[in-house]
Amino acid sequence: MNENVAGKIMRFRWLIFIVLALAYLFVYFHRLSLSVVANDLIKEFQTTASVMGLLGSTYFYCYAFMQLPAGLLSDSLGPRKSVTLFLIIASAGSIIFGFAPTIKIAFLGRVLVGLGVSMVFIPTMKILSRWFHPHEFAFMAGILNAVGGIGVLAATWLLAVMTLFFGWRISFELIGCCTFIIVVLVWFVVRDRPEDKGWPSLGELGKEKGKVSEPVKQIPLLQGVHRVISEKYFWPVALWFFFDCGIFFGFGALWGGPYLMDVYGMTRAQAGTVLSMIAWGMIIGSPPLGFLSDKVMKSRKKPFILCNFVLVIELAFLSIYPAGLPRIALYIFFFVFSICASSVVIFGFTIIKELFPVEIAGTSTGMVNLFPFLGGAIFMPLLGRVLDAYPKSDAGGYSLEAYSVLILILLGSSVLSLICTFLTKETFQDK
Repeated sequence: MNENVAGKIMRFRWLIFIVLALAYLFVYFHRLSLSVVANDLIKEFQTTASVMGLLGSTYFYCYAFMQLPAGLLSDSLGPRKSVTLFLIIASAGSIIFGFAPTIKIAFLGRVLVGLGVSMVFIPTMKILSRWFHPHEFAFMAGILNAVGGIGVLAATWLLAVMTLFFGWRISFELIGCCTFIIVVLVWFVVRDRPEDKGWPSLGELGKEKGKVSEPVKQIPLLQGVHRVISEKYFWPVALWFFFDCGIFFGFGALWGGPYLMDVYGMTRAQAGTVLSMIAWGMIIGSPPLGFLSDKVMKSRKKPFILCNFVLVIELAFLSIYPAGLPRIALYIFFFVFSICASSVVIFGFTIIKELFPVEIAGTSTGMVNLFPFLGGAIFMPLLGRVLDAYPKSDAGGYSLEAYSVLILILLGSSVLSLICTFLTKETFQDK
């Protein structure tokens, strides 16, 4: 093997990762972006919280619907072409959303965004599997998750600042234009595999270094699906994803911002700053949780239960004190909330990965990945209906009484998610 060629492969794969990571940043940006502008949209379109919840959930319905097709298109059309094509759709959707004259057009824009960004994660995983060795894959996935946290930061703090200076319409139009720039980078930089650049594959590189990987036995799709749904320990994790991510997306991605503005009288920028702790929780929280599982507790189930127990305590505290908390307490709440409701998903995906053989890891992960987005899709409008069921305050916002009921629903859901963690199987194996 020419060492110069090997060096080119090692360098170029990082360039590919950076471009795809930028694309993934926009996935998380769009996922949480409505939380900061929800009140503006309600006033602009003269609509209700129920409709706004449905608008927010549209993204999640589209994302959940596309999880299995994403894998099929990545295999047939190719991951690079799939990401390019669908990011064009996402770019157009964001621009349409910014120009939307009516709530119906806003829904159209949101649908296009949801469909477009749904085709980033799975193709990215496939591309990384071709450019990085198996022992590097978990590390790269961890970095990608941290980039998602940066996307959350952009969706909260940065979007709040942008809307302050440009308004929400121009902000989403600019985001659409930036997404199109990513489209261009993906098309001209990303390649599905080293062979597309005329270079040897990682397998060939490994052979020359004396490292020969065992071939992976292929399992038919339908057979893999049947194996997943017939595994009894799959369902507690799937239901946990539904309730936990329903809580996280319903409150953190949509109604957390209005709650801070209506109950605490914060400005959009102030609320965005508090909500930015969700991003920092994701960025900072994931690595320590992994270390806690691998090195300290040597368990998946114990830290899984611990994080969910803390989430129940947090929401119980917020239920008792829904208003009047000092600003520092709100910062701490959303930081811990992010760790216990978002960073904790590393345990869910790890348990699913370890429940099944590597041959159907994609199938099992893709199937369980339906449930967090179904949770978000159902919780967003459900919580909106709760808010609409109570009279608005004199200032035109939603009342403390309405938010108190909303928090009680979140608390009840967290208890259900905690029960699910007790029903999961311990999959850790100390090797």
